[in-house]
Amino acid sequence: MRKSNEMPGRTRLFATLLFSAGAAASHAQSVTELGAHTLITHSEGMGVSPAVSDPIDTAASGSAFITFNAGYASNSTRPQDSFGNRWKAVGGPVTYRDYGDTFSVQAYVAMNAKGGAKHTLRFDKPGDPVGELTAPFIEVRNAGVLQDVAQNYPQPGLVLTSGKVTTTGPATLVAVWWGDGGVKRMTTQPSEGFTMIDSYLMLPDNSGVQAAVAVRQVDQAGTYNVSWIGSPIQGAILWLFAFQANK
Repeated sequence: MRKSNEMPGRTRLFATLLFSAGAAASHAQSVTELGAHTLITHSEGMGVSPAVSDPIDTAASGSAFITFNAGYASNSTRPQDSFGNRWKAVGGPVTYRDYGDTFSVQAYVAMNAKGGAKHTLRFDKPGDPVGELTAPFIEVRNAGVLQDVAQNYPQPGLVLTSGKVTTTGPATLVAVWWGDGGVKRMTTQPSEGFTMIDSYLMLPDNSGVQAAVAVRQVDQAGTYNVSWIGSPIQGAILWLFAFQANK
């Protein structure tokens, strides 16, 4: 006879399946991943203020967002979004070489952010409303921690390599490239297993701020970087972010 404190076989199997499903769901929620993304591009002389992104559908909670304000230093304002998130600058603005102090790029992140349908991002442009501006808007889902970030500005070369980031477990890596050459047509491709998701590399005749965004998922702790291979030879301001789930 079965003891009174033993589960019947079918009940025990059902409980095991529930536990397994719960564990799988918990694991899925603990792994970061790329969410929605878009790219604002204003060409020189054709911009407006404010610069507003196309709407994207983001998670209601649990995401981190990245954006940049790249263009005229006189338009260096903090981002705002349609869900009222708090944006924090990552380091200070980086000034482009060989343009005086005219152009710069600044990174921002919003952690533990709110989202939803038709999510938009905006930058006011007080200094030069019609001036060129490029601004990625990137969601990383289930991202509770900005584990590490690297920023560097290599001299012109065929291959430009980012700084290194170190993770303590699975992570989503986001790399951003900002070329500095006075060119209208260019190529750049990330290595090290990164996949490009957005770019502005074929500029109109009136010019713009060139950019490329790439992402890589890693499933274990480690130290990572990315190299960008492009033509023509130029320098680029580089960022690399590593996002992890809450521990």
